[in-house]
Amino acid sequence: MGVMGGAWDWLADGAHWSGENGVWHRLAEHACVSGIALAVACAVALPVGLWLGHIGRGGALAVNLSNAGRAVPVFAVLALFMVSPLRSAGYLPTVVALVLFAVPPLLTNAYVGMREVDRSVVEAARGMGMSGGQLFLRVELPLARPLLMTGLRSAAVQVVATATIAAMVGQGGLGRIITAGFNTYNTPQVIAGALLVAALALLVEGVLVAAERLLARPAAR
Repeated sequence: MGVMGGAWDWLADGAHWSGENGVWHRLAEHACVSGIALAVACAVALPVGLWLGHIGRGGALAVNLSNAGRAVPVFAVLALFMVSPLRSAGYLPTVVALVLFAVPPLLTNAYVGMREVDRSVVEAARGMGMSGGQLFLRVELPLARPLLMTGLRSAAVQVVATATIAAMVGQGGLGRIITAGFNTYNTPQVIAGALLVAALALLVEGVLVAAERLLARPAAR
């Protein structure tokens, strides 16, 4: 039957979808921790990137500092938390590690998107008497939207895929399905868990692409 056939049979078994260790419960945990981490990262990175791009100062330093965080493995951050007083803080270490992982693409794309707005358009808007706030909201932000959404999609997919490491420190999520399969030498279960993570990442990507197209329609009109 093969490993892929076994993974399909595992997914088709209704018993694997219910209960505290079932797919639906693990999916809810995974989506929750990923959503919280992405929301926090957006709240931290987007205002900073947009503001620095708007004023045109300090952005290169901020982007380089945030990109330096990519050199630190997420699991290493989790390991540090697990030997700190925060080891009993539930999902907090996982969320912090994922936020550090998601900030660089969000901050970089926000800053670059603002700086790549056509300066002639900006100057024309200033000549029409627009204030700094009006210029930001009506000109720069709409024109920077494509790069902003690209950064958001990249961060979201990375967070969803990386949130599986929560299982390695005893937390929930779809990673628990994978680690349970490893622990019992159940290769079809491992493949099934990986397929679920990949499907969720693709779903998030598709939703964000659809949202971007919906946002682009009013701008085009």
